[in-house]
Amino acid sequence: MANLSKYTIGWICAIDTEYTAARAFLDEDHGSADAIPVHDHNAYTLGRIGKHHVVIAVLPDGEYGLSTAGVVAQRMLDSFPNVRVGLMVGIGGGAPSRKSGHDIRLGDVVVSSPRDGHTGVLQYDFGKTIQDQEFKVTRSLNLPPDVLRAAVTKLRVTFEEEGNKFPEAIDAALSKKPRLRRKYGRPPSETDRLFLSHVVHDPTNPIETPAPDLLVPRPERGEDEDNPAVFYGLIASANQLMKDANIRDRFAAEKDVLCFEMEAAGLMNHFPCLVIRGICDYSDSHKNKQWQGYAAMAAAAYAKALLSCVLPKGVEAEKRIMDIVETGCE
Repeated sequence: MANLSKYTIGWICAIDTEYTAARAFLDEDHGSADAIPVHDHNAYTLGRIGKHHVVIAVLPDGEYGLSTAGVVAQRMLDSFPNVRVGLMVGIGGGAPSRKSGHDIRLGDVVVSSPRDGHTGVLQYDFGKTIQDQEFKVTRSLNLPPDVLRAAVTKLRVTFEEEGNKFPEAIDAALSKKPRLRRKYGRPPSETDRLFLSHVVHDPTNPIETPAPDLLVPRPERGEDEDNPAVFYGLIASANQLMKDANIRDRFAAEKDVLCFEMEAAGLMNHFPCLVIRGICDYSDSHKNKQWQGYAAMAAAAYAKALLSCVLPKGVEAEKRIMDIVETGCE
């Protein structure tokens, strides 16, 4: 029976695709958690990444959004009270912006990072935002632990100097689990299509082979560029899916948002964490699942690389997340 107190890294996923990708990057798989309280209905995988003991949890099947993520995080802290560092790892929708220099593409990774007085994750009111056509920020959420933010800086410098080596890391993970390669391998580059913002997907008449004048022209990345690339900045979180390219563009311009997703805001004041998102679509109406597996692998590859920059003594020096949350509630 596993000693639950030795698991100090909490890794939360929203869907099974993200959970599968996370498990693929474990150096050791310790199996499921048998000793958890009877009221904890989370699905867990325990394991080791480098020198860290990690507990991975996933939201219940078919449940999404802020409130569900918060419940999963609270259950994790009840069952694993020694968790000191949190990660929210998975997929999201990108907000590419040539004006801002964010040439975000499918399979790239966005990491939450403070900007302009915001802590890295913005919670916004989806309904009011759509109705008023203005970005209605409801709150800016807690910063992740210091030890993670320091590791982000260290890893960013390493990637600037040496590149990120994600393709090799993903290939190595898939080599251990070859059945995953079809769904989680990198799709053909021609399937990465960024439609012009005014082009709306018609489900009754899908565009199988779009004309060039419907797409944003983008050159292929050079051999000296990372592919997938990593971007650092603001992630916008709400309870509904962003699939309007015009509103996406406006928020990218006004707030410099790089990514939209649906769970992180539900965690940040209950489970201070770093949010890592692999880009599987462009937050527009042209959604499909073809890139979800690879995007999840890219996000998990970043998370593993990040943990390699964190010393166990640095994690032990952090307060338990449970204690931080309880203090904040007093």
